[in-house]
Amino acid sequence: MGRYCADCGYYRDPDDFSNNQWRKGSGVSRCYSCVDGGGCSRRRCAECGYNKTSDEYSDNQWWKGEGVSRCRECVNTPYSCHECGRTFQNRNNLEMHMQVHRPRNVACPICGDRRFKSGANAVQHVENGGCSQCGGGEYAREQIWKFASKKRAMHRYMTEVPMLTYNGECYDEIPDYPYQCPDCYVQYRNLSQLLQHQDQKHGARLPMLTNR
Repeated sequence: MGRYCADCGYYRDPDDFSNNQWRKGSGVSRCYSCVDGGGCSRRRCAECGYNKTSDEYSDNQWWKGEGVSRCRECVNTPYSCHECGRTFQNRNNLEMHMQVHRPRNVACPICGDRRFKSGANAVQHVENGGCSQCGGGEYAREQIWKFASKKRAMHRYMTEVPMLTYNGECYDEIPDYPYQCPDCYVQYRNLSQLLQHQDQKHGARLPMLTNR
């Protein structure tokens, strides 16, 4: 009884595998052709999930490697917005466009004004000096940092966790780059930059804007 090659996906007889590859077991064994670099190399498309031959990928996509390569069909298929029908050549452009359709239901963490489409927009409103309850520039940046410092769930997003007093106040000086992505460790000067990064790159919303 044969088995499927883990590389090309074809059903092969035992004679099509070396003893070493056969002993690795079903789901791991690779046939002679694939081990020797023959013309039957296959991999699953990172977009559609189908197991396709190298001829069904452009050279550029193939060399991106397993788990990243997208087949020609997926690369050439435009992404459509289910809200307005506009089409885009890649998923990133579609996700950027989808922000246009978000409801304005996020509130400013300082003044409570609820008219923003994302947490990044709300924090930018403070950092740019648009908030009625705090001045712009460094003072606004400091207010945001102190607000975030009081939320335990935000501590994993901060490069340094400040010491709080008994009544929850923070008197430490704000670092130059106080925020950090816990997934890829990129540091940011402004919280709005971290919020935008988390939303667009990791599809995550930070917990600080759930309440005032």
